[in-house]
Amino acid sequence: MLPEVLKHLEALVSFDTRNPPRQIGTGGIFDYLRSQLEGFRIEVVDHGDGAVSMLAVRGNPRRLFNVHLDTVPSSQHWSADPHLLRVTDERAIGLGACDIKGAAAGLLAAAAVSSGDAAFLFSTDEEANDPRCIAGFLATQHGFNEVIVAEPTLCEAVLAHRGISSVLLKFRGVAGHASGANAMQASALHQTMRWGGKALDYVESQSHQRFGGLTGLRFNIGRVEGGIKANMIAPSAELRFGFRPLPSMSIDGLHETFGTLIEAGAIERYEETFRGPSLPAGDVATAEQRRLEARDLADALDLPIGNAVDFWTEASLFSAAGLTAIVYGPGDIAQAHTADEWVSLEQLERYARSVARIMGGNA
Repeated sequence: MLPEVLKHLEALVSFDTRNPPRQIGTGGIFDYLRSQLEGFRIEVVDHGDGAVSMLAVRGNPRRLFNVHLDTVPSSQHWSADPHLLRVTDERAIGLGACDIKGAAAGLLAAAAVSSGDAAFLFSTDEEANDPRCIAGFLATQHGFNEVIVAEPTLCEAVLAHRGISSVLLKFRGVAGHASGANAMQASALHQTMRWGGKALDYVESQSHQRFGGLTGLRFNIGRVEGGIKANMIAPSAELRFGFRPLPSMSIDGLHETFGTLIEAGAIERYEETFRGPSLPAGDVATAEQRRLEARDLADALDLPIGNAVDFWTEASLFSAAGLTAIVYGPGDIAQAHTADEWVSLEQLERYARSVARIMGGNA
Protein backbone atom coordinates (compact mmCIF):
# COMPACT_ATOMS: atom_id res chain seq x y z
CA MET A 1 0.00 0.00 0.00
CA LEU A 2 2.98 2.30 0.41
CA PRO A 3 2.97 3.81 -3.12
CA GLU A 4 -0.65 4.93 -2.69
CA VAL A 5 0.04 6.29 0.78
CA LEU A 6 2.99 8.32 -0.51
CA LYS A 7 0.95 9.62 -3.44
CA HIS A 8 -1.65 10.96 -1.03
CA LEU A 9 0.94 12.26 1.42
CA GLU A 10 2.71 14.20 -1.34
CA ALA A 11 -0.56 15.91 -2.18
CA LEU A 12 -1.52 16.60 1.44
CA VAL A 13 1.89 18.05 2.34
CA SER A 14 1.70 20.40 -0.66
CA PHE A 15 -1.26 22.23 0.89
CA ASP A 16 -0.27 25.02 3.27
CA THR A 17 -2.23 24.34 6.47
CA ARG A 18 0.11 26.07 8.93
CA ASN A 19 -1.57 27.11 12.15
CA PRO A 20 -0.94 29.93 12.86
CA PRO A 21 -1.67 31.94 10.72
CA ARG A 22 -4.97 30.00 10.62
CA GLN A 23 -5.72 30.82 7.00
CA ILE A 24 -7.43 27.53 6.11
CA GLY A 25 -10.63 27.45 4.10
CA THR A 26 -13.13 24.86 2.90
CA GLY A 27 -11.38 24.35 -0.46
CA GLY A 28 -7.80 23.32 -1.12
CA ILE A 29 -6.97 20.27 0.94
CA PHE A 30 -10.67 19.51 1.45
CA ASP A 31 -11.27 19.48 -2.30
CA TYR A 32 -8.54 16.86 -2.55
CA LEU A 33 -10.07 14.75 0.22
CA ARG A 34 -13.48 14.89 -1.43
CA SER A 35 -12.01 13.72 -4.73
CA GLN A 36 -10.43 10.67 -3.07
CA LEU A 37 -13.41 9.46 -1.03
CA GLU A 38 -15.81 8.13 -3.63
CA GLY A 39 -18.89 6.58 -2.07
CA PHE A 40 -18.63 8.59 1.14
CA ARG A 41 -21.22 11.07 2.35
CA ILE A 42 -19.35 14.35 2.91
CA GLU A 43 -20.15 17.22 5.26
CA VAL A 44 -17.81 20.20 5.59
CA VAL A 45 -18.28 22.80 8.35
CA ASP A 46 -16.42 26.12 8.64
CA HIS A 47 -16.18 27.00 12.35
CA GLY A 48 -14.32 30.27 11.66
CA ASP A 49 -10.72 31.44 12.13
CA GLY A 50 -9.28 28.63 10.04
CA ALA A 51 -11.11 25.89 11.91
CA VAL A 52 -12.70 23.61 9.30
CA SER A 53 -13.97 20.07 9.79
CA MET A 54 -14.98 17.43 7.31
CA LEU A 55 -16.97 14.32 8.18
CA ALA A 56 -16.84 11.53 5.61
CA VAL A 57 -19.08 8.49 6.20
CA ARG A 58 -19.55 5.23 4.32
CA GLY A 59 -22.27 2.85 5.46
CA ASN A 60 -23.38 2.99 9.09
CA PRO A 61 -20.28 2.85 11.27
CA ARG A 62 -20.15 3.24 15.05
CA ARG A 63 -16.41 3.83 15.08
CA LEU A 64 -14.80 7.11 14.01
CA PHE A 65 -11.26 7.83 12.80
CA ASN A 66 -10.09 11.38 13.57
CA VAL A 67 -7.02 13.16 12.19
CA HIS A 68 -6.05 16.84 12.17
CA LEU A 69 -4.69 18.39 8.99
CA ASP A 70 -3.20 21.60 10.38
CA THR A 71 0.52 21.86 11.08
CA VAL A 72 2.77 24.07 13.14
CA PRO A 73 4.57 26.88 11.29
CA SER A 74 7.76 25.94 9.47
CA SER A 75 11.04 27.34 10.76
CA GLN A 76 14.02 28.78 8.89
CA HIS A 77 15.96 25.63 9.72
CA TRP A 78 14.27 23.50 7.06
CA SER A 79 16.85 22.35 4.51
CA ALA A 80 14.33 22.41 1.63
CA ASP A 81 10.77 23.48 0.80
CA PRO A 82 8.66 22.12 3.69
CA HIS A 83 5.63 21.69 1.40
CA LEU A 84 7.49 19.49 -1.08
CA LEU A 85 7.56 15.86 0.06
CA ARG A 86 10.96 14.21 -0.13
CA VAL A 87 11.20 10.43 0.04
CA THR A 88 14.39 8.51 0.87
CA ASP A 89 14.91 4.78 1.28
CA GLU A 90 13.48 4.94 4.81
CA ARG A 91 11.76 8.29 5.34
CA ALA A 92 9.10 10.63 4.03
CA ILE A 93 10.10 14.22 4.84
CA GLY A 94 7.71 17.17 4.79
CA LEU A 95 5.80 19.58 7.01
CA GLY A 96 3.08 17.57 8.72
CA ALA A 97 4.32 14.22 7.39
CA CYS A 98 4.70 12.95 10.95
CA ASP A 99 2.16 15.18 12.71
CA ILE A 100 -0.07 13.93 11.26
CA LYS A 101 -0.82 14.02 7.53
CA GLY A 102 0.79 10.59 7.21
CA ALA A 103 -2.23 9.16 8.98
CA ALA A 104 -4.62 11.05 6.71
CA ALA A 105 -2.82 9.60 3.70
CA GLY A 106 -3.13 6.14 5.24
CA LEU A 107 -6.87 6.57 5.75
CA LEU A 108 -7.35 7.52 2.09
CA ALA A 109 -5.32 4.55 0.91
CA ALA A 110 -7.19 2.19 3.25
CA ALA A 111 -10.57 3.50 2.13
CA ALA A 112 -9.72 2.64 -1.47
CA VAL A 113 -8.97 -1.03 -0.71
CA SER A 114 -11.86 -1.64 1.68
CA SER A 115 -15.62 -1.65 1.37
CA GLY A 116 -16.79 -1.83 4.98
CA ASP A 117 -18.43 0.85 7.07
CA ALA A 118 -16.07 3.74 7.78
CA ALA A 119 -16.13 7.28 9.14
CA PHE A 120 -13.39 9.91 9.06
CA LEU A 121 -13.38 13.27 10.82
CA PHE A 122 -10.72 15.65 9.49
CA SER A 123 -10.07 18.91 11.37
CA THR A 124 -7.75 21.93 11.14
CA ASP A 125 -7.49 23.55 14.58
CA GLU A 126 -5.62 21.09 16.79
CA GLU A 127 -2.37 23.07 16.72
CA ALA A 128 -4.12 26.30 17.80
CA ASN A 129 -5.21 25.25 21.31
CA ASP A 130 -8.69 26.21 20.16
CA PRO A 131 -10.60 22.96 19.57
CA ARG A 132 -13.66 24.33 17.81
CA CYS A 133 -13.87 21.48 15.31
CA ILE A 134 -14.14 18.66 17.83
CA ALA A 135 -16.40 20.66 20.13
CA GLY A 136 -18.70 21.46 17.22
CA PHE A 137 -18.79 17.84 16.11
CA LEU A 138 -19.49 16.53 19.60
CA ALA A 139 -22.39 18.95 19.93
CA THR A 140 -24.18 17.13 17.09
CA GLN A 141 -26.12 13.88 17.26
CA HIS A 142 -23.20 11.99 15.75
CA GLY A 143 -24.08 8.41 16.77
CA PHE A 144 -20.50 7.15 17.31
CA ASN A 145 -19.38 5.32 20.43
CA GLU A 146 -15.70 4.67 19.62
CA VAL A 147 -12.95 6.87 18.20
CA ILE A 148 -9.37 6.29 17.06
CA VAL A 149 -7.49 9.59 17.13
CA ALA A 150 -4.39 9.80 14.96
CA GLU A 151 -1.21 11.18 16.54
CA PRO A 152 2.36 9.87 16.28
CA THR A 153 2.41 6.80 18.59
CA LEU A 154 4.68 4.42 16.64
CA CYS A 155 1.58 2.45 15.61
CA GLU A 156 0.78 1.53 19.18
CA ALA A 157 -2.56 2.14 20.86
CA VAL A 158 -2.18 4.75 23.61
CA LEU A 159 -4.85 4.51 26.29
CA ALA A 160 -3.86 7.36 28.63
CA HIS A 161 -2.20 10.76 28.56
CA ARG A 162 -1.96 13.87 30.65
CA GLY A 163 -4.38 16.77 30.60
CA ILE A 164 -3.23 20.32 30.06
CA SER A 165 -4.09 23.75 31.43
CA SER A 166 -2.57 27.15 30.67
CA VAL A 167 -2.94 30.15 32.98
CA LEU A 168 -2.43 33.91 32.91
CA LEU A 169 -1.62 35.15 36.42
CA LYS A 170 -1.29 38.87 37.24
CA PHE A 171 0.08 40.31 40.47
CA ARG A 172 -0.50 43.79 41.89
CA GLY A 173 2.02 45.97 43.69
CA VAL A 174 2.43 49.54 44.91
CA ALA A 175 4.77 51.78 42.93
CA GLY A 176 7.48 53.57 44.85
CA HIS A 177 11.18 54.13 45.35
CA ALA A 178 13.16 50.91 45.75
CA SER A 179 14.92 52.30 48.84
CA GLY A 180 11.69 52.20 50.82
CA ALA A 181 11.28 49.78 53.69
CA ASN A 182 8.10 48.47 52.06
CA ALA A 183 9.83 47.38 48.85
CA MET A 184 10.05 43.73 49.87
CA GLN A 185 6.27 43.42 50.24
CA ALA A 186 5.03 46.12 47.86
CA SER A 187 6.72 44.81 44.71
CA ALA A 188 4.51 42.83 42.36
CA LEU A 189 7.62 41.10 41.05
CA HIS A 190 8.59 39.96 44.54
CA GLN A 191 5.10 38.48 44.95
CA THR A 192 5.55 36.74 41.62
CA MET A 193 8.82 35.18 42.74
CA ARG A 194 7.31 34.06 46.04
CA TRP A 195 4.42 32.45 44.22
CA GLY A 196 6.79 30.73 41.81
CA GLY A 197 8.86 29.23 44.61
CA LYS A 198 5.79 27.87 46.38
CA ALA A 199 4.39 26.51 43.12
CA LEU A 200 7.60 24.63 42.37
CA ASP A 201 7.67 23.21 45.89
CA TYR A 202 4.09 22.03 45.57
CA VAL A 203 4.74 20.35 42.21
CA GLU A 204 7.74 18.52 43.66
CA SER A 205 5.51 17.26 46.49
CA GLN A 206 3.33 15.51 43.88
CA SER A 207 6.15 13.42 42.41
CA HIS A 208 4.80 10.25 44.05
CA GLN A 209 1.44 10.39 42.24
CA ARG A 210 0.92 7.75 39.53
CA PHE A 211 -1.58 6.68 36.88
CA GLY A 212 -1.22 4.16 34.06
CA GLY A 213 2.57 4.41 33.86
CA LEU A 214 2.69 8.22 34.24
CA THR A 215 4.29 9.79 37.31
CA GLY A 216 3.95 13.17 38.97
CA LEU A 217 2.63 16.55 37.85
CA ARG A 218 4.24 18.31 34.89
CA PHE A 219 4.58 22.08 35.39
CA ASN A 220 6.25 24.98 33.61
CA ILE A 221 6.54 28.72 34.17
CA GLY A 222 6.83 29.91 30.61
CA ARG A 223 7.01 33.70 30.88
CA VAL A 224 7.41 36.44 33.50
CA GLU A 225 7.04 40.17 32.78
CA GLY A 226 6.82 43.22 34.99
CA GLY A 227 8.50 46.16 36.62
CA ILE A 228 10.11 49.25 35.17
CA LYS A 229 13.72 49.55 36.42
CA ALA A 230 15.95 48.47 39.29
CA ASN A 231 15.30 51.48 41.54
CA MET A 232 11.51 51.40 41.21
CA ILE A 233 9.10 49.09 43.04
CA ALA A 234 7.22 47.06 40.43
CA PRO A 235 3.54 48.10 40.44
CA SER A 236 2.46 45.09 38.37
CA ALA A 237 3.74 41.77 37.06
CA GLU A 238 2.42 39.03 34.82
CA LEU A 239 3.25 35.34 34.78
CA ARG A 240 2.15 32.62 32.39
CA PHE A 241 2.35 29.01 33.46
CA GLY A 242 0.99 25.66 32.47
CA PHE A 243 0.58 22.26 34.05
CA ARG A 244 -0.15 18.75 32.80
CA PRO A 245 -1.98 16.61 35.34
CA LEU A 246 -2.44 12.87 35.54
CA PRO A 247 -5.91 11.52 34.68
CA SER A 248 -6.39 10.96 38.41
CA MET A 249 -5.82 14.66 39.24
CA SER A 250 -8.54 17.30 39.30
CA ILE A 251 -7.73 20.32 37.11
CA ASP A 252 -10.16 22.47 39.12
CA GLY A 253 -8.55 21.31 42.35
CA LEU A 254 -5.11 22.22 41.05
CA HIS A 255 -6.34 25.69 40.06
CA GLU A 256 -7.64 26.19 43.59
CA THR A 257 -4.25 25.20 44.96
CA PHE A 258 -2.22 27.40 42.60
CA GLY A 259 -4.57 30.34 43.15
CA THR A 260 -4.13 30.30 46.93
CA LEU A 261 -0.37 29.80 47.32
CA ILE A 262 0.01 33.41 48.52
CA GLU A 263 -2.35 35.94 50.08
CA ALA A 264 -5.30 36.73 47.83
CA GLY A 265 -4.62 40.47 47.84
CA ALA A 266 -1.41 39.96 45.85
CA ILE A 267 -3.24 38.40 42.92
CA GLU A 268 -5.03 40.76 40.56
CA ARG A 269 -6.14 38.23 37.97
CA TYR A 270 -6.11 34.45 37.63
CA GLU A 271 -7.37 33.29 34.24
CA GLU A 272 -7.25 29.86 32.66
CA THR A 273 -6.55 30.45 28.97
CA PHE A 274 -6.77 26.85 27.74
CA ARG A 275 -7.88 23.50 29.12
CA GLY A 276 -7.68 20.01 27.75
CA PRO A 277 -8.83 17.07 29.88
CA SER A 278 -6.74 13.99 30.49
CA LEU A 279 -7.25 10.70 28.70
CA PRO A 280 -9.28 8.95 29.93
CA ALA A 281 -11.46 11.80 31.15
CA GLY A 282 -13.36 11.71 34.43
CA ASP A 283 -12.67 11.23 38.13
CA VAL A 284 -10.31 8.53 39.39
CA ALA A 285 -12.82 5.65 39.27
CA THR A 286 -14.33 6.73 35.93
CA ALA A 287 -10.92 7.24 34.33
CA GLU A 288 -9.75 3.76 35.26
CA GLN A 289 -12.96 2.17 33.93
CA ARG A 290 -12.60 4.04 30.66
CA ARG A 291 -8.96 2.99 30.38
CA LEU A 292 -10.03 -0.65 30.69
CA GLU A 293 -12.68 -0.13 28.01
CA ALA A 294 -10.07 1.41 25.71
CA ARG A 295 -7.78 -1.56 26.37
CA ASP A 296 -10.59 -3.93 25.39
CA LEU A 297 -11.12 -1.96 22.16
CA ALA A 298 -7.43 -2.13 21.28
CA ASP A 299 -7.40 -5.86 21.96
CA ALA A 300 -10.52 -6.39 19.85
CA LEU A 301 -8.87 -4.53 16.96
CA ASP A 302 -5.63 -6.48 17.44
CA LEU A 303 -3.61 -3.31 18.00
CA PRO A 304 -0.45 -3.42 20.12
CA ILE A 305 -0.83 -1.38 23.30
CA GLY A 306 1.84 1.21 24.06
CA ASN A 307 2.76 3.21 27.13
CA ALA A 308 0.85 6.24 28.37
CA VAL A 309 2.29 9.50 27.04
CA ASP A 310 2.96 12.98 28.39
CA PHE A 311 1.69 14.95 25.37
CA TRP A 312 -1.95 16.01 25.03
CA THR A 313 -4.35 14.94 22.29
CA GLU A 314 -7.93 15.64 21.32
CA ALA A 315 -8.79 12.03 22.17
CA SER A 316 -9.50 13.36 25.66
CA LEU A 317 -12.28 15.57 24.29
CA PHE A 318 -14.00 12.53 22.83
CA SER A 319 -13.47 10.64 26.09
CA ALA A 320 -15.03 13.49 28.07
CA ALA A 321 -18.07 13.21 25.76
CA GLY A 322 -18.45 9.52 26.61
CA LEU A 323 -16.77 7.82 23.64
CA THR A 324 -14.24 5.05 24.11
CA ALA A 325 -11.09 6.71 22.79
CA ILE A 326 -7.62 5.52 21.88
CA VAL A 327 -4.70 7.34 20.24
CA TYR A 328 -3.09 5.46 17.36
CA GLY A 329 -1.01 6.67 14.46
CA PRO A 330 2.24 6.36 12.50
CA GLY A 331 5.47 8.08 13.43
CA ASP A 332 7.43 9.14 16.48
CA ILE A 333 6.38 12.19 18.50
CA ALA A 334 10.09 13.08 18.73
CA GLN A 335 9.94 14.09 15.03
CA ALA A 336 6.81 16.25 15.40
CA HIS A 337 7.30 20.03 15.14
CA THR A 338 10.95 19.65 14.07
CA ALA A 339 12.75 21.05 11.04
CA ASP A 340 12.86 18.43 8.26
CA GLU A 341 10.07 16.55 10.03
CA TRP A 342 9.85 12.94 8.87
CA VAL A 343 7.95 9.69 9.28
CA SER A 344 9.36 6.28 8.47
CA LEU A 345 8.02 4.45 5.44
CA GLU A 346 7.63 1.32 7.54
CA GLN A 347 5.30 3.18 9.91
CA LEU A 348 3.20 4.53 7.05
CA GLU A 349 2.83 1.06 5.57
CA ARG A 350 1.99 -0.52 8.92
CA TYR A 351 -0.64 2.09 9.75
CA ALA A 352 -2.36 1.92 6.37
CA ARG A 353 -2.53 -1.89 6.47
CA SER A 354 -3.91 -1.95 10.00
CA VAL A 355 -6.60 0.63 9.20
CA ALA A 356 -7.57 -1.23 6.03
CA ARG A 357 -7.90 -4.44 8.06
CA ILE A 358 -10.07 -2.71 10.63
CA MET A 359 -12.32 -1.40 7.85
CA GLY A 360 -12.67 -4.84 6.31
CA GLY A 361 -10.17 -4.46 3.47
CA ASN A 362 -7.75 -6.87 1.83
CA ALA A 363 -4.49 -4.94 2.25
